[in-house]
Amino acid sequence: MNRTVHIYFPFLFILLFVTACTQDQIPTEYEFLDVELQQKLEDAAPGLGKSAFVLPAASNFSAIPQDPKNPITADKVGLGKLLYHETGMAINPINPRSVYTYSCASCHHVAAGFQAGRMQGIGEGGLGFGDFGEGRDKDPMYDPDSLDVQPIRTPSALNVAYQKLMLWNGQFGATGANIGTEAQWTEGTPKAVNRLGYEGVEIQAIAGMGVHRLGLDDKWVVDMDYKEMFDKVFASVPEDQRYDAEYAGLAIAAYERTLLPNQAPFQKWLKGDRAAMNEQEKRGAILFFGKANCVSCHTGPALNSMEFYALGMPDLDGPGIYGPGGDDMGARKGRGGFTGKQEDEYKFKVPQLYNLREAGPLGHGGNFYTVEEVIRYKNMGIPQQTDVPTENLAEEF
Repeated sequence: MNRTVHIYFPFLFILLFVTACTQDQIPTEYEFLDVELQQKLEDAAPGLGKSAFVLPAASNFSAIPQDPKNPITADKVGLGKLLYHETGMAINPINPRSVYTYSCASCHHVAAGFQAGRMQGIGEGGLGFGDFGEGRDKDPMYDPDSLDVQPIRTPSALNVAYQKLMLWNGQFGATGANIGTEAQWTEGTPKAVNRLGYEGVEIQAIAGMGVHRLGLDDKWVVDMDYKEMFDKVFASVPEDQRYDAEYAGLAIAAYERTLLPNQAPFQKWLKGDRAAMNEQEKRGAILFFGKANCVSCHTGPALNSMEFYALGMPDLDGPGIYGPGGDDMGARKGRGGFTGKQEDEYKFKVPQLYNLREAGPLGHGGNFYTVEEVIRYKNMGIPQQTDVPTENLAEEF
């Protein structure tokens, strides 16, 4: 009896030990999702896999795409961050009541994923913000024609480092696909700023100073304690040229290039934290990079591309829209409104996909309120904008 027990218990211990080890080594269904997602990323970016989609740290300037004519430095980013939020640059409003009441952040609201948080962003002539920019409405003392608004939804300032051209129609930027479009850089319009030769982010920031009625002068720079910062960042620029829209725009652009959502769950997963995404998110990512093939357009670290597609999405319209705001048809015709080519009409740039939860209305016309609505629209494949020539509609749509 004693001998039997002596033999049995060691055997039981070994059996339990082996069983426990075997169970630990068997991947769970949740872990299988990680393996499958990693394979989808390898298929989407052969030879690179996960690394093709990783965003750098905001402080890792050497890893952030930048304009060689506007190298990123810590001092330049610091200056640009202040100027981006500086209502003191609101010195050129049409109505004096709006002096010092708006900034870049009025239409690129941080909590709204650096978008407007509403169908139509309002610079001058807007009041309030709300939690996510959704509460910024027209000042009742303003005529709609005096408002600083756009005929198209405000694009996000996130991940602009991965965009050679800016705006939905890509009109800002002197490089990339805009080489050869010089005839469209009309003097007397914001597009003429392209002649400075910078990439899109820099051109948009510089042009935006005039478009959105912002400005600065020598006295303002001194009064607001910015002189020392400008002097340090742009020491090689003659002092009589240093404090103007071009160099303010270059600083703002440097800051905007560091707006990288690198703490998103997917980014954490890419860097090895498998618990950063839940099961539903992983299954969605497997579809995104696999069967659904969203990655064919939304790719790279920013999940975007520099391509333009016509999907027949409707224009900005409905309650709460305050006038056309500038070059109405030029913006509503997308890439064609800039290039003047019929084959480009109603084609809009592929947007980045980060921080959309609180971004407000989606699509260039702001007609979709959730990401799911956008996906369902694409899956239906029925254009809502009847002016789009059938031959211009994307085959993918």
